[in-house]
Parts: sequence; C-alpha cells; structure tokens
Amino acid sequence: MMLKRDKKEEEDGGNPFSNLEKSSVLQEARTFNETPINPRKCGHILTKILYLINQGETIGATEATEAFFAMTKLFQSKDTTLRRLVYLGIKEMSKIANDVIIVTSSLMKDMTGKEDQFRGPSIRALCSITDQMMLQSIERYMKQAIVDKVSAVSSAALVSSMHLGRGSQDVTKRWVNEAQEAVNSDNMMVQYHALGLLYHIRKKDKLAVSRMVTKFSKHSLRSPYAYCLLIRIASKLIEEEDAGSESPMFDFIENCLRHKNEMVIYEAAHAIVNMKNTTAKDLTPAVSVLQLFCGSPKPTLRFAAVRTLNKVAMKHPAAVTACNLDLENLITDVNRSIATLAITTLLKTGNESSVDRLMKQISTFMSEISDEFKIVVVQAIRSLCSKFPRKHNVLMTFLASMLRDEGGFDYKRAIVDCIITVIEENPEAKEAGLAHLCEFIEDCEHTVLATRILHLLGREGPRTPSPSKYIRFIYNRVILENAAVRAAAVSALAKFGAHCEELLPSCIVLLERCQLDSDDEVRDRATFYTSILKQQQKSLNSAYILNGLQVSVVGLERAVHNYTLEPSDTPFDLKSVPLATQPMTEQKTVTSRETGDMGVPKSMEKPVASRIDVYAEQLSGVPELANLGPLFRSSQPVELTESETEYVIQCVKHTFSHYVVFQFDCTNTLNDQVLENVTVHMEGGDGFEVMKYVKCASLPYDKPGITYTLIRLPEEPTAVTGTFTCSLKFIVKDCDPNTGEPDDEGYEDEYVLEDVEVTVADHVQRVIKPNFGASWEEVGPENELEDTYALSSMNSLEEAVKNIVLYLGMQPCERSDKVPEGKSSHTLYLAGVFRGGHDALVRAKLALTDDSGVTMQLTVRSSDPNVSEILASAIA
Repeated sequence: MMLKRDKKEEEDGGNPFSNLEKSSVLQEARTFNETPINPRKCGHILTKILYLINQGETIGATEATEAFFAMTKLFQSKDTTLRRLVYLGIKEMSKIANDVIIVTSSLMKDMTGKEDQFRGPSIRALCSITDQMMLQSIERYMKQAIVDKVSAVSSAALVSSMHLGRGSQDVTKRWVNEAQEAVNSDNMMVQYHALGLLYHIRKKDKLAVSRMVTKFSKHSLRSPYAYCLLIRIASKLIEEEDAGSESPMFDFIENCLRHKNEMVIYEAAHAIVNMKNTTAKDLTPAVSVLQLFCGSPKPTLRFAAVRTLNKVAMKHPAAVTACNLDLENLITDVNRSIATLAITTLLKTGNESSVDRLMKQISTFMSEISDEFKIVVVQAIRSLCSKFPRKHNVLMTFLASMLRDEGGFDYKRAIVDCIITVIEENPEAKEAGLAHLCEFIEDCEHTVLATRILHLLGREGPRTPSPSKYIRFIYNRVILENAAVRAAAVSALAKFGAHCEELLPSCIVLLERCQLDSDDEVRDRATFYTSILKQQQKSLNSAYILNGLQVSVVGLERAVHNYTLEPSDTPFDLKSVPLATQPMTEQKTVTSRETGDMGVPKSMEKPVASRIDVYAEQLSGVPELANLGPLFRSSQPVELTESETEYVIQCVKHTFSHYVVFQFDCTNTLNDQVLENVTVHMEGGDGFEVMKYVKCASLPYDKPGITYTLIRLPEEPTAVTGTFTCSLKFIVKDCDPNTGEPDDEGYEDEYVLEDVEVTVADHVQRVIKPNFGASWEEVGPENELEDTYALSSMNSLEEAVKNIVLYLGMQPCERSDKVPEGKSSHTLYLAGVFRGGHDALVRAKLALTDDSGVTMQLTVRSSDPNVSEILASAIA
C-alpha cells in the first residue's frame, strides 16, 4: 500500500520529501559508517540532507559536524553519482559544520587525480572550505586547473577563482596569465568564465577594464556568452563615464547588433535601450532589430522583443511607432504574456484615432489573462487617459466594464485608482467617473475600496452640477454595509451638507437617523457633524468637515502626553503639535475591515513617523536644544561641499517659533586624520543672532557626526530671509590609518563651506486643503493683499508654477500645479501654515504674454497681516 501511495504521489507531481523530519534524516546518516557502502541508499539519504538545508532547515553545529564526518567515509566509494553528491554536501555543510578542513587532502587527491568527472566538483568543494592560510598551498594546482584541457575542470577552476577573489584579491591577481590563456579556449563556457575572472581581477582599475574591452572587441571571441558579458561591461563603462553614444564602446555594442548569434544581438539591443543618455536616433538600430524579433517563430525572442519595446515606449514612444504593425500582429499571439505586452506597448505608442480599435481588440482576450496582466493593461490605459483626454468616454466605459468582471482586490484597486486619476486630471470626465464608481460600490466586497470611493464622493460630489443624485448611493451604504463603510458614508454626507446649502436640511435628517446606529464611531461622527452643520457657519464647516485637522498623529500623541504629565491652568494649544508631513517609511497596504473616512485604518499597531517627528525626537535628545518649543519645520538636506572633497558636509534647517537650528551632518573622508571639537561658525543675516554652537566631539574617518548651530530669528516679524557664510572649525590630529589612533596633539584648522540661505519657504509648512474655496472663505478678506508682477525671466506657465511653488514652499491645491496643455492662462492655488501657526492661502492668476513672459496677479490671505505682507512681497 505504501509503494502504491508513493507511486500515486509521483503521478500527481507530489513532493516525496515534503514530510521529512530533520532528526530522523540525521539518524539515517549513520548509515554512511556501514561497510560495505550502499551507494544507492547513501545517495538517497544525502539527497534528503541537502534538501533540508536548501529549504532553510536549521541544523546545529554539533549535528552538522557529526553528519559531515560520517559523510567523509563515502570517499571510499567509487560510485560517480554518490561522489558528486558528497562534493555538494561538503559545499553546503562547510558553512555550518566544524573542522571541515579535514577533507582537504581527499579533495586535493581528487582534484589532481585521473578521474575527470571528480576533478571539477572537487575543485568547487575545495575552494568552498579553503581559508587564507591554505590558499597558498593550492595555488599551483589552481593555476594548472585553469588551463586544463578538460573544459569542465577549467570552468570549475575559473568560477571557483572568482569566488576566492572576493576574499583574496591579491592571490587571484597572480593568475592573470592563466586566465588570459583560458580566454583563447575553444570551449564557449571556458571562454566566458575566463573573461569573467579577468574582469573581476581588474574591475577596480577603469583603465585596465577599458583596455580589456577594446582588446576583446577587436579579437573575435567564439563564445556568445563571453560577448554578452563584454557588452555588459562596456555599457557599465559608458554609464560610469556618462559618455553616451559618443563613446567608442557604444560603436562596439552597435556592431554587436549584426552578430550571427541571436542572444548577442538581443543583449546589444537591450544594452542600448537601457542607457541613460540615448536619444531617439541612437535607439533606431536597436528598435529595428527588436522589430525583426517580433516576427520570429521562437516565442522567447518574441517575448524578449516586445518586453524591451514596452520599456522603450515609456521614455521614447515615437521611436517604437515604426513597430506598431508588428505589435498589432502579436495581439493574437497564442502566448498571452506576449499579447498583453504588445497591447500595452501599443497603448503607449498609438495615436488618438487608434484608441477605439485597440479597446475592441483588448476586450477579446481580457477574460483569458490573469489579474497580474490585467493590472498591466489598466496601468497602460491610465497613461493613455493622460495622453488623450478627449477619449475619456471610451476609456472610462471600458474601465467600468472591467470593474464589473470577476477579479481580486489588487486588480479592482488598480481600476479604481485609474478612474480616480482620470477624474482628478480631467474635469470633463468627473461626472462619468463618479457615476461608474457609484455603481461599483453597490456590489463592492472590499472595505478599503468602498471607503476610498466614499471619501472621493464627499470631496468631488458636492462640486458637480447635480450633487443630489449621489446622496442615494451614499445613504445606501449606511443601510447595507459594515461599520467602517457606514462611518465613511456619514463623513461623505456631512460634506454634502457643508458645501451645498440646498441639501443641508436633507443631510441633517439623514445624519440624525445615523445617530441611532449600532456602532459607536458611526454614532459619534453623526452626532459631531450634525452639531456642526446646525451652526450654519462656513468657518466651522471648513475647519471641521471640509478640510479637517492637518496635524501629525505621532506629534499629537507626544504633545498630549507631555501636557498630561504636569498639571496646567492653560488649555492645551493645538499649535504646539507638528503639522502632518510625508512619512519617513511607506505605509503597508491595508486589507483590514477596520478603516476610516479615507480608507485608512482606524487603528494601526504603530503610527508611521514623519520626517519632522524623527527630527523632533533627535533634537530633544540634545540638552542645549531641548527647550526651544515645538519643532515647526525641517528642510531637505543641502550639500555644502562637493562629494569628492576631504570633508563632506550637509545642512538641514530646523525652524522653531523664534529660532532656527542648523544641523550639519559631517563626514571625514581622510583616513589619516581625526577631527575633534568640530563646529560650523556662521556669519551674516541682518537681525539674525548666533546663540550657541553644539560641537561634535570627535569625527574619525568615515564615521558621520553631527554639529549644530543655534540662531535667534530677528525681532522684526517681516525679516525672515538671510544669507550666512559658513566655515568648518576643528582641531585636526594625524593618526595611524590602520588603528585610527591619533599620533599628535593636533592643531586648529578651518575649512570654508558654501553659503546657507534662509528663505521664505523655511518658515512655511505645506498643508493639503481638499476644499480650497471653503478655506479661502474661512480665512476671509481681513488681511488680504493683492499685487501684479511681471515674471519676465519665465517663458512658460509650467516654469512659473514650478518656481512659485518652490520659492513659497506651499502646497498646491486641487491639482492646480498641473497646467492644461495649450492654455495661455492658469490659476494656481496654494495653502500652507506660516511659523507661529498662521494659516496662509495664495491665489496666483497667471497669463502668458508675447513680450514680457508671464504676468501674475497674486492674492494672499492669512490670519496674520505680517504673514500676508511677507508672502506678497516674497516674489518681488
């Protein structure tokens, strides 16, 4: 019965080793000690041990050593299969067993013996257990093996030499002559491995590598594998030198496009396509070759060609247009991977007139491909929507039909993401997109997607011509869905009530019904929103419903905790909490049912820390900087030196209410010096006062250190910008490069750095205002300032928008940083919070003129008149 079961497992493709137990297998290893040796039985046991090791099974050193020593008895057997398994066992167990060096003599005997089948594997096994002390003793044998007439032995020696070279570069350097001789071998693999060894020996010497490529590009290599390696080395040299198509190496790669071997031709085309600075003209010969491969009878070549063309289409779609006819022929390819790549490439390269035809062709095979490939198609459609906005009806209808089809979470999420992107980028597609998403949430099984769509409806729905038609879909979610979706639906209803006065009574009635919900969060949200809406105050609606809080969750927790540590008569000030900024680490994908208003989980194991949270904690650990108040903003690092200089310095500016802390990240790149008492002295900036230097006690070679300079901001509230000259001051001590110990008492020295600027952007924190209009009304015209400017140095609206956003350091709202193609006028909306917690909003109306570049009408509103003055005068 047992034999029959095993046989059935084999027929079903089952794994005969799936139920192995480590202890029983190691017990069986004692069979190795039996006499006479049973090669078949021992080989089966050894296979089990190798399987366990490669499956990640942890074997203790004692167990491994016992099994290893038992395995060495198998050297007595002459059975070829068993002996080769023994060599594999030595390689694997050498990492975990003790005293493996004992088999050295046996391996050296096999390495120099007459049995060719044993020599190659024994070389590999020997090199896996060889240490620095033993390497000298086997050097002579390795040199002989490299030039051995038997190709398997030569290849084994060459590959093993490459592995040895990682730890003993000095020894393998002496084997260059033998490697050179091996390159002339008639065997393809020997030639390939020999070229690889030569490259590894010389790779740190660019000139030597360059000469090697030049020599072998002229010398006709027999091995296509060697040619492929040479192409990769040449393309790496071109990239390091940033030479582009002007390099003689590029000519060699281009010549390889005419090689007789298909593998070499493809490698050359792939190398050209992946170079950074290639133009469409440089790509033409490579694209022509790939076009020929598209018609190849070999599926592997067709797949390689269409996959590479797909990559080219991302950067240079025009270069691939010539292949469109060949790609259309591949849409019906029997291999669905090839068909999918062909259609997605066509979507990137096709013209507007071909969109309808392509959509029909896609629909014929969408049901036949996996979700993974469907997602690729969806991503291609997303780029097509951006390219041809007038075709949004066709594309949106196709995406809606895909939403109705069967599919997993990732597939559905990709479609929803695509529709949302189209809605945000193309105002004309908004109503159609929202209608499709409303239909989808009627049958949506995924909580995360339902909550995200409800959040989108709450944001975009009230601003459509007929907002009332979305209320039914939202309220259905309150009746039919789980608690997380119901909570999101309540928030969406509140936004309709806050934005649309005619819908306010209806929304209040629906929210009052939600106060009877079984879930506490749904009830709490409904009660809170009802109370706010009944006040009928636009400022409250904007602050608590339409825009919400912009604080860091981690910072809020820390601030509240600190406030509760000591009794205080003053109320908690929300301005003491850092604003929300970009997280340092990406959040994990959420699949839990417990999600809130925006599809974000209500409860996570640990909130993700933002850059400002990390810096705030770091600065609070410095005693001299611990009492400066809450950290308002931290800038991106600015390089104050070239990367090749002896001292590499970066500066990060930390802005507080009344101070700026300059953090200097320092690295000493000289291995014969130690720097002590390192500070950065700053001068300049009218009204700015240097208060304190926090020195870095020691800066040894290649170990980063930090020094701080504390500066008080000017008393004058509108004086916020300045330029500082910086010099690095320190005591330098010469030291032994090997030990790092100083040789003398040192002397004072200084090193001049680049100037550091404090700009308007250093005093502004970006915040997202989902409803800019409501925020504009909330701040009001009390401190409004308006002026007109001629931006003569800017030649396009895109350039003007980019520079205004960069200089003011504010957040573009409602995608106003995207200028529609072909427009001569545009309005940019910016939102931020100025140092001190003052809301700031900017509306910049831009117009392109023929003679004076760009004209801008700038309107600034803020809760503080000084902030309005600073921002209004900043552009001037």
